[in-house]
Amino acid sequence: MTVKTRFAPSPTGFLHVGGARTALYSWLYARNQGGQFVLRIEDTDLERSTQEAIDAILEGMEWLGLNWEEGPYYQTKRFDRYNQLIDQLLEEGKAYKCYCSKERVDALREQQMANGEKARYDGHCRDGNHDHAEDAPYVVRFKNPTEGKVVFDDHVRGRIEIDNKELDDLIIRRTDGAPTYNFCVVVDDWDMGITQVVRGEDHINNTPRQINIYHALGAPVPEFAHVSMILGDDGAKLSKRHGAVSVMQYRDDGYLQEALLNYLVRLGWSHGDQEIFSLDEMVQLFSLKAINKSASAFNTDKLLWLNQHYMKSLPAERVAEELKWHFEDQGIDMTNGPALTDLIPVMAERCQTLKELAASSRYFYEDFAEFDAGAAKKHLRPVAQEALALAQAKLAALTEWNAEAIHRCIQETADELELGMGKVGMPLRVAVTGAGQSPSLDQTILLIGQARSVDRIGKAVEFVASRANS
Repeated sequence: MTVKTRFAPSPTGFLHVGGARTALYSWLYARNQGGQFVLRIEDTDLERSTQEAIDAILEGMEWLGLNWEEGPYYQTKRFDRYNQLIDQLLEEGKAYKCYCSKERVDALREQQMANGEKARYDGHCRDGNHDHAEDAPYVVRFKNPTEGKVVFDDHVRGRIEIDNKELDDLIIRRTDGAPTYNFCVVVDDWDMGITQVVRGEDHINNTPRQINIYHALGAPVPEFAHVSMILGDDGAKLSKRHGAVSVMQYRDDGYLQEALLNYLVRLGWSHGDQEIFSLDEMVQLFSLKAINKSASAFNTDKLLWLNQHYMKSLPAERVAEELKWHFEDQGIDMTNGPALTDLIPVMAERCQTLKELAASSRYFYEDFAEFDAGAAKKHLRPVAQEALALAQAKLAALTEWNAEAIHRCIQETADELELGMGKVGMPLRVAVTGAGQSPSLDQTILLIGQARSVDRIGKAVEFVASRANS
């Protein structure tokens, strides 16, 4: 039997980290088992589903690299199939028309809750004992068994048993003729040959209802794995302030796909104490049984740590693919400066996101109008003028432009003037970058380039001279 899993989001919002983790787990299990992965868009909520959300889900899945063999399927294009099977259940006496008004059902539930009872439909129309006009509106309800139990072995939760008497007769077709979520899901998983359903624990209450529908249709029941929710690091339900934002927002904020996938896989799954996983390792090692039962806490600091790890360890060509977008987004012209592949090894040690790396690298590509006031006040003083001028002359005279030659110029300047390296290096750093922080000075000057570095040092000399004369 071919393993088939699916990810079936509702397009009522963007793809967020919770959905992305579910998609990843489903995708990994299919890959681990040599199976297939299906993408399905569950858009039966016509009022809340939007094309914008569908586009965002597809974009997020593609950015994460979670490719699918089948789909995307859309439930709204399968209404004929659902209604055909609902009519079949009506004919077989496994479903029935319910003419109860919304007011009656609401009043019933209010009374049940007031009595401390579980709110549920009372089966008033179950046996056809109802009076109604010929054209009265109705819903179709599934005739849930009243005896016995629903029993299933969840890959994460273990054995789960629910008494059928705890389940009421759920609506499977609304008054407007539209089939409902719980029925559509069953038909889809059956028709698409889904063997394992990985989804959030909020669906556990739906599972016994759906299992009874599988049985009524004579369909095979897939296996289930219900994963725990993701909490914020403060223990509260994950919200936007914790990171429950669109997956594409992580791209925009400068996270690498590899880092987010690595973070998500560990957000509820483990393999010993290992923290860093390549995608190949995830596929090789993943199992549903190793998913944790307890809720996971989102930790932005850990995600940042992982992101920096991948910025430093991935091939610079791969990081540059993503970094280029951030340079363009921030309006930095890359034509006059170092290759991104040369910049990344130097700057990745100092930045945790690609967005930060791009913002911190502007001086490599663009000249600045003025020096940082604090750095200039501290380092571009009259005593620095001689060192700046001498270093400028030595750098201008270089015939080989490499880090070793640049370092030698700086060292010779310090030696000739009998100054400590800091007395030479810090004024030079402010001169070429406009501020007081940068990677190693020889690497910084190397990447800025000879002509631009010499020119900037000259402007610093002029700045110091004007300051001395003021």
